[in-house]
Amino acid sequence: MPLVVFCGLPYSGKSRRAEELRVALAAEGRAVYVVDDAEVLGAEDATVYGDSAREKALRGALRAAVERRLSRHEVVILDSLNYIKGFRYELYCLARAARTPLCLVYCVRPGGLSRRPRVAGADESPSRSVSVSWRPRAEEGGRPLAAGTGVRGEPQAVDSAINGRAQAEIPKELEWEETRTPDFPALVTSEFEKSAEHVSGAFYSPQLLEALALRFEAPDSRNRWDRPLFTLVGLEEPLPLSEIRAALFENRAPPPHQSTQSQPLASGTFLHQLDQVTSQVLAGLMEAQKSAVPGDLLKLSGTTEHLRFTRPLTMAELSRLRRQFISYTKMHPNNENLPQLANMFLQYLSQSLH
Repeated sequence: MPLVVFCGLPYSGKSRRAEELRVALAAEGRAVYVVDDAEVLGAEDATVYGDSAREKALRGALRAAVERRLSRHEVVILDSLNYIKGFRYELYCLARAARTPLCLVYCVRPGGLSRRPRVAGADESPSRSVSVSWRPRAEEGGRPLAAGTGVRGEPQAVDSAINGRAQAEIPKELEWEETRTPDFPALVTSEFEKSAEHVSGAFYSPQLLEALALRFEAPDSRNRWDRPLFTLVGLEEPLPLSEIRAALFENRAPPPHQSTQSQPLASGTFLHQLDQVTSQVLAGLMEAQKSAVPGDLLKLSGTTEHLRFTRPLTMAELSRLRRQFISYTKMHPNNENLPQLANMFLQYLSQSLH
């Protein structure tokens, strides 16, 4: 059954969208299985993305869990950041090897696709910028407070970025922080915090969010492993169920790569017969050219192909071509080709020598 890969930064609504898709497909009587970080780790832990070794192990565990579940009976939904292009390609290869369709759902926070709005009256000079985050102040001990407690500011102050000269206009109730990535809004609206609290208890520090934004490799529909691509901005935009359903159940699966296909069955004596036939062809050619003149056709018994004689051939040259032919034929063994091995070898010699 198909594979659905969710992609996006933290607090972008991925888990809520994955649950929405799971409920919609389950209502149609389809078996749906969700693979996420919490299932692999036992409990969701945001600090795993701050350690490259642990994150690499997490990606391997997610890939293994998806590979175990890919079958003809279940729809597999992978709910994770999936921000690395190479990892998404590995998932595409898994789906292609299983001969099942795949689609990618890219969740974006509001404001993540455009520049942040400026506060009215703020200086537009290219000085240091400060972003305001709608997050509760941390209590003593460094632990974050629950969303919606301990804050008296108005939500209208959210999603604003000002420069250094207008810092006095920031309400004291709002916590502000410096950022070096003006294209990534480190803004978490109360709605998205409620979404994060609803589906996850993990807390991503501002430093980790900034690091993930810098490392994030956005999907591109021009890449075959990123299409079909569905981009969802915010939670207000409805989930395109009909388009996703068509991509999963009506599209053809990507053709399997040659390296992922099972080799055709060959008899245990195939290589022995290949070696014997090619040796006989070489011996027949060396004998036939003794009485031939340039322009003659060298004919061998039991074959329909002929080799035009243009110059004397040495055994070293013919042996080199024989080894090349054997190496290629071993990669594509087929019992149906056994009666035609001699003709195929003569064709190969004719094309290689002329």
